[in-house]
Amino acid sequence: MINDEGANVDLYIPRKCAWTNKLITAKDHAAVQLNIGHLNEEGMYNGQTTTFAFSGSVRAMGASDSALDRLWKEKNSEQQ
Repeated sequence: MINDEGANVDLYIPRKCAWTNKLITAKDHAAVQLNIGHLNEEGMYNGQTTTFAFSGSVRAMGASDSALDRLWKEKNSEQQ
């Protein structure tokens, strides 16, 4: 919910799994969110990040590493 000043006032904002597109519930304590920093041509961090969230079920299957690799490759191919 957004108040009159335009600020978000919700107590809980649900996340979606980047791999399965399912909502990550508040009780999913195995879920993780990864923020990957972007680098410039010189290899220095430029202040931008890309965020990926993975549910506990994806991590339990052991698919989060391959999912992250594939999602990152798709994101980089979109930018080029």
